[in-house]
Amino acid sequence: MINIALIGYGKMGKTIHEIAKNSFSDRVNINLIVDQHNRAELTHEQLQQSDVAIEFTSPESAIENIQFCFDANVPVVCGSTGWTKRLREFQVYAAENDKSFLYAPNFSIGVNIFFEINRQLALIMDEHTSYDVTLEEIHHTEKKDAPSGTALFAAFDILHRLRRKDGWKNRASSNAATLEIFSKREDSVPGTHIVKYFNEIDEIEIKHTAKNRDGFATGALIAAEWLVDKQGAYTMEDVLGFNKNNI
Repeated sequence: MINIALIGYGKMGKTIHEIAKNSFSDRVNINLIVDQHNRAELTHEQLQQSDVAIEFTSPESAIENIQFCFDANVPVVCGSTGWTKRLREFQVYAAENDKSFLYAPNFSIGVNIFFEINRQLALIMDEHTSYDVTLEEIHHTEKKDAPSGTALFAAFDILHRLRRKDGWKNRASSNAATLEIFSKREDSVPGTHIVKYFNEIDEIEIKHTAKNRDGFATGALIAAEWLVDKQGAYTMEDVLGFNKNNI
């Protein structure tokens, strides 16, 4: 049994708490919940009663919360998006200072399989230059960042492997070297991501559609269990055992 601190108690935090009680009750215990209303009560001593923290807040709060966990020497799993221009900095810090840090833009097992297929497909399509590629993401109207963190993660994987693309825009572009990302906001959509390759002959499409937040929450709890007693910086590729050397 491991103790988990929830930092952030919005929709994702509440879903994680519910899944923990219903599906992980023999494995995990949520012993601390912190949100904007009781943030002042969080101390290093209080946080250290937990084996690991799961952080789902806002781009503005995430950096402070991750550093707070580092300072308390408590492993932290972070799912906040919109702040990742500094992600590499935190990954290096964790690796060099024996901290425990796991970041993912999306913890869903299905989405991370989608990421793996996306990486493999981009490697194949790099040799088939007649195909163009676009990325589309659809989320609920309350989502603040666009493109989504999941879409950007998929985009960077494409850009890293597809030599004919050298950047992205969150709109249509006349530059053939630009990866177009289209963001849509619709009521009650947990998250849909589509990568499409196309030319005048045919189309190839991979798609992930989330039906609810349960997959995100389940993956975050699996990641938290996995991170306990480890040091360094990790991703869901590590949790799921994907071979990074092959991609």
